[in-house]
Amino acid sequence: MFSLLQLQTILDTLPDPAFIITRSGQYTHIFGGTDKRYYNRGYNLIGCNLNDVLAAEKAKWFAQLIATVLSTGQMTIVEYQLLKSDVKGLEDGPEEPLWFEARIQPLSFPVNGEDAVLWVASNITVRHQLEQRLQHLSEIDELSHLYNRRKLRDQLTRQFNLFHRHHTPCSILVFDLDYFKQLNDSCGHLIGDKVIEAVGRVCLQTVRDEDVPARYGGDEFAILMPQTNRQQAWSVADRLRRKIQRVLLEMDLPQNCSSISGGISEFLPEDGKIEALLERADRGLYMAKNLGRNRICSKY
Repeated sequence: MFSLLQLQTILDTLPDPAFIITRSGQYTHIFGGTDKRYYNRGYNLIGCNLNDVLAAEKAKWFAQLIATVLSTGQMTIVEYQLLKSDVKGLEDGPEEPLWFEARIQPLSFPVNGEDAVLWVASNITVRHQLEQRLQHLSEIDELSHLYNRRKLRDQLTRQFNLFHRHHTPCSILVFDLDYFKQLNDSCGHLIGDKVIEAVGRVCLQTVRDEDVPARYGGDEFAILMPQTNRQQAWSVADRLRRKIQRVLLEMDLPQNCSSISGGISEFLPEDGKIEALLERADRGLYMAKNLGRNRICSKY
């Protein structure tokens, strides 16, 4: 058996910090946190309340989580971030948010006459940043720097559900580059890649923050426009068309290879799947080509 002193020593050498926090939000004991790469020893928190340490909203969130764990009697694992502004009196803290994984376990005995939890916090900032980076790479088209087809489909599904649940309008522009195969054949694939890059750059500079610009495949692109009806989407799309044409003409491309043709569509109440939206946008695209290209059309 370990002596109390030995147990205290073992707890104090834990790499991650472990806090005992009462239902009222008081820090009564702190153990561990010896990994100096990620933590400052927090013994100065003992005797403080959550409201003394954290900004009001963050302290409220901690307190609600503790109350939930105590009411269920079950351990909870949760990830959360701490900003510099979340911690009171932290003038020289990190500018980037820190991410933690908390394991919160209800204690079977009272502490200072109150129910209490053991809150073990592990700094997962590096892991979180890597996960975010990997997610970004899995969603972004390498050449155009726009979202890829999979991300677009995910967002289409999300907006489709919002439309049918809350009647929130949503439109899409589908477009491709006029005579792109001819451009590749006459000027080479390196020039074709530069054109794809340029179109992606114009899209990122032109679309709104809430829009989802994507490279759908090859020289096909799509702009998903939430909270936007078909007439509003046409204005955004035609502005984009004119900007792309101006940029491509500045690249000294053949004039007939310096424009786009596109189709516009919006979700309709009778749509049973997202493919209905895409099919209508494709019909608008084919209409634009049949009418001489370098234009945006919509068709039902």
